[in-house]
Amino acid sequence: MQDSLPDTYFEWVRRYPLKNIGTDADVDASQAVMDELFRQDLDAGGLAYLDALSDLVGVCEREHHAVPPLPPHQLLTYLLEERGVSQADLVRRTGIAKATVSDLVSGERAFTVEQMHCVAEVFAMRATV
Repeated sequence: MQDSLPDTYFEWVRRYPLKNIGTDADVDASQAVMDELFRQDLDAGGLAYLDALSDLVGVCEREHHAVPPLPPHQLLTYLLEERGVSQADLVRRTGIAKATVSDLVSGERAFTVEQMHCVAEVFAMRATV
């Protein structure tokens, strides 16, 4: 498996090792790394690292900070604000029409399965979230 990942994966692991995340300080540090990754054009190694790190954060948050699920449009609004992504950025990165993105953010339109997958990919999340 190690040979199939680009060197960038291991560069990120050396910079910020993947380990159990058990404290709020660990979550904050991990989120800072993920925020940095979101601002970059990642190759397969960076994406694999981001996926692994986000899984570790997700496990910690589910175990220690369970939050009731938000309606999809509220979650999208939160993600856009939290990650500093504009609606125009989301349109460019997903190929979803501008008016549709606006309707999804406002809650005037329900997500299709395809749209869920496109948006989830932008935020490096599972579409089921």
